[in-house]
Amino acid sequence: MNEVSREDLVFRALADPSRRMLLDSLNTRGGQTLRELCAGLDMARQSVSKHLAVLEEATLVTTVRRGREKLHYLNAAPISDIAERWISRYDAGRVTALADLKKALEGTGMDKPEFVYVTYIRTTPEKLWQALTDPAFTKRYWETAFETDWKPGSVMTWDNHGVLISDPEQVVLEADPYRRLSYTWHTITPELAKQFGWDEGLRERLAAEPRSKVTFSIDPADQGVRLTVVHDGFEQDSAVAQMVSQGWPAVIASLKTLVETGEPLPGFA
Repeated sequence: MNEVSREDLVFRALADPSRRMLLDSLNTRGGQTLRELCAGLDMARQSVSKHLAVLEEATLVTTVRRGREKLHYLNAAPISDIAERWISRYDAGRVTALADLKKALEGTGMDKPEFVYVTYIRTTPEKLWQALTDPAFTKRYWETAFETDWKPGSVMTWDNHGVLISDPEQVVLEADPYRRLSYTWHTITPELAKQFGWDEGLRERLAAEPRSKVTFSIDPADQGVRLTVVHDGFEQDSAVAQMVSQGWPAVIASLKTLVETGEPLPGFA
């Protein structure tokens, strides 16, 4: 599927009011099952299934398996792509509605605070794997680098915006080259809090939360790869979850831009 046809799918999916209702529901509370969506919107199961299929094809909705359940999440990437493609062609006043929609779709419900993001990148699985693991790449689009051998169980030392963070529980969980990568999230240290200007109260709240994890799945797609990022393991009302839901879209957009053009987004170089 090429870029133009994917964009057409997004516009077609958004044109139906019932599908917009489903997106509103997932924006309010992510991670809903088919049964929960049907009950919340008073729609027949068959109708919801058909609308979800259209939304999934347009990648406005993505799913995660948890045991026997299939959880549905709103995916902000297509909205970001449309905004980036079209905003430069019109003055800001004419795209207020699109900007508001993008902002709304990037929200995450905290009932199941798991961040799920899907995007398509014009590259190869090998090149994307390098972009996720090679410090020379990660430093350019994220200002973060990792020291590890990328073997499951190995400890990771993070260089996060110039702050070195080491912890025995900061480890690689999965590493299947060119297909899947997972690791635990970094430790919240006083040095990191100082770097980002967090007060002691916020630092203590962040540090007290269970350690979360991020997983990258790489799948071949037409003219490139599909990257799925899932960040989970949060508790209810997690402050870390709120932070990563705001940070990941910018990091992933910068990664995509760097891989496709050779330059990261402004502000990430």
